[in-house]
Amino acid sequence: MATEGDVYDRNCPSRVIANHATGQWGSLVMGKLLDGTKRFSELRREVAGVSEKMLAQTLQALERDGLVHREVHPVIPPHVDYSLTPLGTQAAERIRGLFTWIEDNLPHLLAAQDAYDARRAENV
Repeated sequence: MATEGDVYDRNCPSRVIANHATGQWGSLVMGKLLDGTKRFSELRREVAGVSEKMLAQTLQALERDGLVHREVHPVIPPHVDYSLTPLGTQAAERIRGLFTWIEDNLPHLLAAQDAYDARRAENV
């Protein structure tokens, strides 16, 4: 078992976990779970654009990584809740911080994109 991680090493397992947590769907799911425990259908509604299959795969990967807890309630129909583990909460707080920074700086970021696109159009 690895005791130290190096996310920049392509063979390090930390890279896979980083991809799960910071990928498009993983980061959005974890951000929503910071608000509290949610059912699959709630997450599907709140994370606009994610397919059922992709949400299921994302939750399984995050659960395997120890970031998400899945609790199955023995009722009919089945009731499954998802929540963040303590490790997941730590990661999600950092991800939400990045999301807040992006939202706060959105006008500057969009202006940078427009300037880049204009420069590229001049060179065509």
